Amino acid sequence: ENGTIYQKRFIMPGNEKYYNFGVGMVQFVSINSDESIDEGSTQGVWFENTLKKINANRETWPWLVVFQHRPIYNSNLNHGNWSGRNTYDIEEGWPEADYEGWPNHFESLLPKYGVDLVLAGHVHQYERSWPVWNRNNTRHSYRDVTAPVHITCGHAGKDLYKWAWDTNRTVNTFPGPAPAFSAARTNTEWGHCDLEFKDKNTVRHKMYVMGNEEPKEDVTIT
Repeated sequence: ENGTIYQKRFIMPGNEKYYNFGVGMVQFVSINSDESIDEGSTQGVWFENTLKKINANRETWPWLVVFQHRPIYNSNLNHGNWSGRNTYDIEEGWPEADYEGWPNHFESLLPKYGVDLVLAGHVHQYERSWPVWNRNNTRHSYRDVTAPVHITCGHAGKDLYKWAWDTNRTVNTFPGPAPAFSAARTNTEWGHCDLEFKDKNTVRHKMYVMGNEEPKEDVTIT
C-alpha cells in the first residue's frame, strides 16, 4: 500500500506523494502516510514549511485542509489509529510499515499552524471526530473550533469493516461505546462525503448514505 499503482495511473503535483494546492478560499495539503514525517525527515520538513507559508497568508487561505490515506483518529478494530506501524498481519511480500513521526510529530503541527480539517480513507467505514488534539483534548462542539476535525470517509466502495478480522463474523469492529473523540460513525452503510466552504468562517460537512438524496450527517463547523 505505498501508492505505486495509484501513481502509475494519476499524475499529481510535485513529487506526487506530498503536495499542496489552492481552490477558492481553501488550501489543501496532501501528505503520504506511508512515509516518515518526523522532524528530520524530508516529508516532515516539507510539511512544516508548507503549513508555515500557508498560515502566514490566511487572509487568502482562511481554510487549511490536510488529507492523507491513513487516519490517526479512528475507532475501528481492524485498523485503529495510524502509528506508523502495522498492527495486523500483512500479506507475504508486502513491506512491513515502520515510519517515524506518526502520530506525535505530525499531530503537533496541526494546531500549531491552524489546520481546520484532516481527511482520510483507508478504513472501510465513516467516522467524524469532534475537534480534537493529543487524543484526550476534545471539545464536543463545532462552534469556534480551535482544534482540527478528523473525517474518515472510507465507505464508498470495497467491503465495509463491520466484523473484526479472524473472528468468523462474531466480533463487531465497534465493540463498545465510541471513544470521546468520536462524534459519529457507521460501519454498515456505504456512502460518500461532501464539503461546502460557505465563507471564511463556515464550512458545511455532509455524509450521504448510498441511494439517499438527503444527507444522513449535516454538520456546520465554524
